[in-house]
Amino acid sequence: MPTLDVETELRALFVCALAGDDAAYRLFLRRLAGHLRAYLGRRLFGWPDDVEDLVQECLLAIHNKRHTWLPAQPLSAWVHAIARHKLIDLLRARSVREALHEPLDAAEELFASNQTAAHEARRDVLGLLQELPDKQRLPILHVKIEGLSVAETARRTGLSESAVKVGIHRGLKALARRFGVADQGQAHAQGV
Repeated sequence: MPTLDVETELRALFVCALAGDDAAYRLFLRRLAGHLRAYLGRRLFGWPDDVEDLVQECLLAIHNKRHTWLPAQPLSAWVHAIARHKLIDLLRARSVREALHEPLDAAEELFASNQTAAHEARRDVLGLLQELPDKQRLPILHVKIEGLSVAETARRTGLSESAVKVGIHRGLKALARRFGVADQGQAHAQGV
């Protein structure tokens, strides 16, 4: 929780912002973003790529819901409630996505009983990846097979971090469709 001084400063800036002071609102958002980064960074320690996206989502939600804040309540409690909801949404979405596929780097361990089989499995996976467009193949290769981070892959490929994530998702879905593996989320939505 923010200290009393931080609460007082942010509250004063927010009250001025609600009264139409654009400079106070920009300063409020800048200061609040720093506090949200720290708050979310501690909770998403293993996923630094998601912290900035979530900070932006929180700031947007705070902007859109600013009319719901009641001056009688602490500003920090209201902000943290919004941040917690956004964090829970992210964690739910991530758990659903992760449940839909087994990481490719674990596939070799699953199916390879010896070194030769492991090399053959790697060759087969790399061959399948060659059928994908570069925007899907390279992110999967670098992140899932070589173990690079999304940020490192973005720098190496010249794609944005979002494009890397989308490329991995779409590439894995394309490979799954090729082998007749239904998207569990889609099957569930269709009542299967």
